[in-house]
Amino acid sequence: MEQRHVLPVGRSAGLRRLIFSDDGTLNIDALRRRLSAVEANDAGWSDDAALAGDAALVDAAVLVGIVTGPVPGVLLTQRTHTLRRHAGQVSFPGGRIDPEDAGPEAAACREAREEVGLRDSNIEVLGRLPPYVTVTGYRITPVLALLRPGFEAALSVDEVHAMFELPLTVLLDPAAPEKRRAEYQGVWREYWVWPHERYYIWGATAAILVRLAQRLRETSQVA
Repeated sequence: MEQRHVLPVGRSAGLRRLIFSDDGTLNIDALRRRLSAVEANDAGWSDDAALAGDAALVDAAVLVGIVTGPVPGVLLTQRTHTLRRHAGQVSFPGGRIDPEDAGPEAAACREAREEVGLRDSNIEVLGRLPPYVTVTGYRITPVLALLRPGFEAALSVDEVHAMFELPLTVLLDPAAPEKRRAEYQGVWREYWVWPHERYYIWGATAAILVRLAQRLRETSQVA
């Protein structure tokens, strides 16, 4: 296993001050500005898109929502263990963009409502990350949002086994994510892993979290 830090060790305290006030409370206005910022380069990206082959990509969207509670964190789910694909894996609420969806934002909110019972009134959509291309042939648009705390979860048992949060302090810790290598179909690929005491956060979900952390720490934005 090869481990690489995405930021120099020792900067986590300074990064937290970009999002948290001096008394340790969440600076929602600063967080809102960073999530709504538009990236100069919005082209699709991936760690290993070449492994997806030449097949047409399927458009999908996920809701990358930060719950603004006493301990703010990114909302994540664990898929049920009986699914045909990606069983038991950690993911964001989301799925394919249907023809009836007005766009990625509508699709992400619809999927969040269907998978975990998250109502539109609890979601403040703010922006996007550039689309992420997966090895399995999906082009995923991460939709960024703030989520009001205290909503009543209603998990779709056919799709979601559990719901949890990755604390925002972990997301802002430069020493937290690891980059690992493994052989896949005869090719060595690299992928990110985030620490959690119970769940294994890796693959596309982990890569999107890394991009989100980069967005939140961008010093060119006004905090």
